[in-house]
Amino acid sequence: MNRKKRINQILKAKQKKQNSKLHKSNKPRYVSKAERAQLEAQQDTNEALDSDAQIESIEISPDSDI
Repeated sequence: MNRKKRINQILKAKQKKQNSKLHKSNKPRYVSKAERAQLEAQQDTNEALDSDAQIESIEISPDSDI
């Protein structure tokens, strides 16, 4: 009986592993603190560049009567 039980345990474990590989988790990927800081710095520089570009486009626009 023990041999059958052990074989069934092994087969169930293998099946469980295969099912877990098929159904991926909806949990978001972990982002480390260093990566978050780097992404935030990139975002800040992009926002600064965008705001500078908007200011320049407003100052250069030929339609203004100033």
